[in-house]
Amino acid sequence: MLAAMPDSAPSPLSAGGTSPRDGGDACPGTLRLHRADDGALARVRIPGGVLSADRADALLAVAGRFGDGELHLTSRGNVQLRGLDAECGGGPAELLGAAGLLPSAAHERARNIVASPLAGLDGSPPVGGWLSELDSLVCGSAAAAALSGRFLFALDSGRGDVDALGADVTLIAEGGDCLLRVGAADEVFRLPSADGPRGALLAAELFLRAARDSGAWRVKDLPDDVRTALVRAVGATAGPVVHRPRPRTAKAPAPGPVTAPDSSTPATTATTVTAISVGVPLGRLVPAQWRLLTETARRYGNELRLTPWRGIVIPGPFGPPGPSTQSAQSTQPAQSGQSGQSGRAAEALDALAAAGLITGPDSPWTGVGACIGHPGCAKSLSDVRAEAGAAVGPVGRLPVYWSGCERRCGHPHGEWIDVVVTPEGHRISHVRGEHRDPRTVVRNDPAALASAVSGARA
Repeated sequence: MLAAMPDSAPSPLSAGGTSPRDGGDACPGTLRLHRADDGALARVRIPGGVLSADRADALLAVAGRFGDGELHLTSRGNVQLRGLDAECGGGPAELLGAAGLLPSAAHERARNIVASPLAGLDGSPPVGGWLSELDSLVCGSAAAAALSGRFLFALDSGRGDVDALGADVTLIAEGGDCLLRVGAADEVFRLPSADGPRGALLAAELFLRAARDSGAWRVKDLPDDVRTALVRAVGATAGPVVHRPRPRTAKAPAPGPVTAPDSSTPATTATTVTAISVGVPLGRLVPAQWRLLTETARRYGNELRLTPWRGIVIPGPFGPPGPSTQSAQSTQPAQSGQSGQSGRAAEALDALAAAGLITGPDSPWTGVGACIGHPGCAKSLSDVRAEAGAAVGPVGRLPVYWSGCERRCGHPHGEWIDVVVTPEGHRISHVRGEHRDPRTVVRNDPAALASAVSGARA
């Protein structure tokens, strides 16, 4: 069991050495920027997507002082700043470090942690303790500094939402224990909850040792026999094996109020609005929208949670539900006089809707995503964001993601409609995990393209 293990596995690298993969890991950070067609790009890791209002202010300040002022949410709950001056030097990192957003320069690209955004808000257990401890352990591990910017940890509250994202190491809450998953393996290992973060770090360090010869970036990139040996090695230090297939569909929080049982009245089925959830069209936030979100967070729980689905959850409390509409995320059945939004939640959501954010399931932008496209990316064959906007129509059953090239940067997981620009036209296919249905190609006909996408999502 983990209680008998050393605090961390030995580093596979000599002190001060460099990973043989360093030359090829092009994932940007705040210390190493990526040159794009619209200027330099910085990716700021936000472990678990959790931001205080003050740190959100710091991000906006960096975007305004050094970049184009906008903030872009990523599929890992991080923030990208675009349009940075190539001569900005260490200015962004200095401001971010002063705000506590860069606790370890050596680990800044290794702090890739997603967490269930509704943990502790919808009746599921909180994972904030895991998040703080794992982030601290990663930053304190010499070995973890060699993790690539693509390696991903996930902390799942038991909802299965981030467990479905295909992380390299996943912790899943289950009662007083946790389950540890390595890659996409169906077998997980049961650990005491308190041992979870240390078990996750050890699994990552064992991965680095396993990847030494192949140079793999992620668990899925390891040769089959090496990956099997890695899972076996993790299991040798962990608890009992449990068969738990990984969920195939990652379900985003529904926009609107989030409710949970009211702990102040345990003898009743009363609920309270614990948070509000909003979607961000194409993950792009202009300064006024970011300020409004930050001000709303400061007024209530002083926290924002950026989600892997390019949305934001603002914890409350917002008070008991009002008599209007039933929350889509309630954990209890509606009761007379107890369903719907609280007055404060409704007021906040109305203001956010007026600012152009997605606050309900009927928004035509629900489920629509796209890469940055042209002109921001030189590899993109088209301005896919403009095309996605032109094709927006009735809300579809399935999400759709538009990509300007075959790389499909930031694409979702699970089941979705894939639209990729190719020299022959827009290729549309239905993705189910690793499976892809026959493809349709639409050539130079915006109306036909919008109709084909709408039909595929239905």
